Amino acid sequence: MYAAAVKRRRKLAIAMTLAILVLVVVGVRFDRDPVVLEARWATPPSKFIDVGGARVHYRDRGPRDGAAILLIHGSSSNLFTWEGWVERLVGSHRVVTLDMPGHGLTGPDPKERYGASEMAAFVDDFVTAVGLERFVVAGNSMGGNVAWHYAIAHPDRVIALVLVDSAGLPRDEPRPFAFRMMASPVLGHVVRWVTPHALVASSVRDVYGDPSRIGDGVVERYEDLLLRSGNREAARVRMSRPDDGLAARLGEIHVPTLILWGSKDRWILPKYGERLKNKIPNAKLVVLEGLGHVPMEEDPAASLAPVKEFLQWS
Repeated sequence: MYAAAVKRRRKLAIAMTLAILVLVVVGVRFDRDPVVLEARWATPPSKFIDVGGARVHYRDRGPRDGAAILLIHGSSSNLFTWEGWVERLVGSHRVVTLDMPGHGLTGPDPKERYGASEMAAFVDDFVTAVGLERFVVAGNSMGGNVAWHYAIAHPDRVIALVLVDSAGLPRDEPRPFAFRMMASPVLGHVVRWVTPHALVASSVRDVYGDPSRIGDGVVERYEDLLLRSGNREAARVRMSRPDDGLAARLGEIHVPTLILWGSKDRWILPKYGERLKNKIPNAKLVVLEGLGHVPMEEDPAASLAPVKEFLQWS
């Protein structure tokens, strides 16, 4: 019986190894040429600006004398995630979006500024370069983490803080499987190249509370910009960075703070919205029923309404 059990385990190990090899062979995707991607995605009003050696893709729209808001996207995302909000704000407000280091058309950062505190410092260099002085800062997921780091480091520049399904708190649960694989010291170097279309499509479905809301071309956009040369390697480096422990300082945030959370967020559960509210003095929490991890994409009007009310913007 022992010999039979060993034989079965060997067969199972061989089968699993073969399955992994097939996944790697089928799923290997080469980096995409940034010149080709820019021709497709960097259409007006896109611009580029040098920030500490990084060529940053950004959009700066609306009246210069209007109240300003900076929107920071999440992990493996890009500035296009905010377009629904931008369309509803640019008539009366200055709205600035950007592709963060290691994301979108900005691509990898020569200084590898991928930790939350480093990205907050990068944001300060960026807003100085584009002439933002005092502004509302809003961030989704990873961008929320960067936004509250920025509010701690630069309270004099922040009028108000909006956190949308924000990352940054210690989790009770493991991170999503793809993130854990990317962060692995060994497997990360392998899976950095393994990005089958089905995995991208599945990830986009997962971040939407209702996948039927996914618009035409959304998966294609995510895939194109994720595969931009250097972005997956940047993700591997970023995800292997340890947490900086700055969540212990959330109580230092005293600017008006609105926390939005999709009730169907499966990536960062709604309980973390409540925890953030309890850590930030006088923060307000609004739960968006039926929406998931990217409510600004899923339903721009419904997710923006509490923001406009909170900021008293028409």
